[in-house]
Amino acid sequence: MADSPAPADQPASVPPGDEDADGIPADGLLPAELRSWMRLLAAAGAIEQQLRSRVKDAMGVSHDEFLVLCLLADQPGSSLRMTRIAELLGRPKTRLTYQVACLQHAGLITKSSACGDRRGIEVALTDKARRLLSESAGPLADAVSQAIARTACAQRYTQLHDLLPLPADPTEKTA
Repeated sequence: MADSPAPADQPASVPPGDEDADGIPADGLLPAELRSWMRLLAAAGAIEQQLRSRVKDAMGVSHDEFLVLCLLADQPGSSLRMTRIAELLGRPKTRLTYQVACLQHAGLITKSSACGDRRGIEVALTDKARRLLSESAGPLADAVSQAIARTACAQRYTQLHDLLPLPADPTEKTA
């Protein structure tokens, strides 16, 4: 069995100390799951790096502020409590408070007391943010696809790209 080839979706083994096609050391110290996780982190890092300047140019916000806008845009009613945003982004609440203040100052979000909880803060997109996201979403999605293409070989590009959802059909109505 030691001579059996690697499955088509797995890289062939390389001599100890060498690197696989993604530059991840393949000396046998890490199980395949951890090496795959490292590849995923490398691809995500490359995508974030690609998006940082494009987001700033297209929308005038930081990458982290863009993530907040995307979370809100993907919610029914385009709003979330600040504690939930912090949980979903894995960010400290103090850092999120600063980002929300910047977005509010730019007129991209509103803040209000959460219904039934005077301590809770609800954050919602403004019409200005919706327009900005609508105008910028296509080019930014293209940047994600381009970044994936640059970080992965052809076979892995197809696998990563297949993880992305299909673009929404503008003629379809959502429930």
